[in-house]
Amino acid sequence: MTVGVVAVGALFHLGMVFLHVAPSNTLSKQHASAVSDYVYPEFEQNWKLFAPDPLQQNIHVQARAEVRKPDGGTETTGWVDMTAMDVADMRHNLLPSHSQQNELRRAWGYYTDTHNDQNQPTSGNGSDLSSTYLSNILAERLGPRLNGGAVVRIQARAATTTVARPSWSGESVDTTTQYRELPWWIVPTAPAGQENAS
Repeated sequence: MTVGVVAVGALFHLGMVFLHVAPSNTLSKQHASAVSDYVYPEFEQNWKLFAPDPLQQNIHVQARAEVRKPDGGTETTGWVDMTAMDVADMRHNLLPSHSQQNELRRAWGYYTDTHNDQNQPTSGNGSDLSSTYLSNILAERLGPRLNGGAVVRIQARAATTTVARPSWSGESVDTTTQYRELPWWIVPTAPAGQENAS
C-alpha cells in the first residue's frame, strides 16, 4: 500500500511539473491555477522542456533575378519559391540531405536574427556575413544565366503565413500571407559595368 501511495504521489508530481514546463495546451490552460499553486515556489522551473514558443508559421523564401540580355536590355524574372523546391526534393526521399532540410531555412533565420524589419544590420560583422551567406545560396540556386541572359542582381523575400489554429483551441489568427522583401544584391560574378543596371 505504501508503494502504491508513493507511486501515485510521484506520478502526480511529475504530471504537475510536466504541465508547468510544457507548451501551452488545452489541459494546462484548464488547470493553470492548480498547476501554479502546486509548483510555486518550491518546484519552480526556470527552463523549458520544449521550445517556449514553437514556430507557428509557414515561411517560404523566394527569389528573383535581374537578367542582362545580349542586346543590353534587362529583364526581371518572376519570384521563384526556393522553399517549395526544397520541400519537393524532400518529399518521398527517405534520406533527404542536410542542405535540403536546413540550409535555406537557417540562412533566412540568420539574416532575420541580424537585421531589423527595415533590413538594417544589428550585429556588425554577423550582419554582413548573414547577407553574404543568404545571397550566395540564392545566386547559386538561380545560376549565372537565366532566360537567355546573365544574372546581374538578385532579390529575396519571405512569404509568411500563420498556421490556422484548430477549431477547439478557441483562438483566431490572421492567416493572410505577409511578405518581407529584401534589397537587391549585386551578383559578385556579374560582368563589369552591369551592376548598376536597373
